[in-house]
Amino acid sequence: MKLDVIPVKTMGSKLPLVLMVVLLLAGCGTQQQYQQPLPQGEPVFYMNDTYQDLNKSLGAEIKGDQVQVKQLKNRIQVTVADEILFSEGGWEVGPHGIEVLNKVSPSLRGLNGKRVLVQGFTDSLPVTATLRARFPTNWELSANRATNVIRHLQTLGVDPSTLVAEAFGQYHPIASNETPEGRRKNRRINIVIEDSDFQ
Repeated sequence: MKLDVIPVKTMGSKLPLVLMVVLLLAGCGTQQQYQQPLPQGEPVFYMNDTYQDLNKSLGAEIKGDQVQVKQLKNRIQVTVADEILFSEGGWEVGPHGIEVLNKVSPSLRGLNGKRVLVQGFTDSLPVTATLRARFPTNWELSANRATNVIRHLQTLGVDPSTLVAEAFGQYHPIASNETPEGRRKNRRINIVIEDSDFQ
């Protein structure tokens, strides 16, 4: 494309218009340049060090599909299958569960401005008749499981003022309750680290 050079007067001197255009365009990139992805650097995610520590300490359980660690926009979520925390239908943390919580607890100690939510979930099967006197519904069962995890974390030095127990019962499934595998996935404990709104 050919540009005609038109001299203009600027403070008593002539400055070619094309020079002005070149100067203006010098700081501008092409549309294609703007659409290029940003250079690959080391991205900063929410509590990246804690996320990496949890993945390292829970490596065996992650490989065994018993634990998942997710790094979300404003939280870290550790999902633990209830089968490694509790006996079937049980609510007290068993030996394998204690091992897992021992691995998690160092990442939960000394968190400034954070809170740790321990969330209990069940499948949709009713509580067995033998347990119904103690746990009338899955609400109570999920609450007791979450509370027992919290009590153990406290014994491991996690500040109790950062701990919160939440019970969801059967009402937030992540898989179908129509299959044994789906029910296994739904019976879980989430340990969530997020910013605290406590005053």
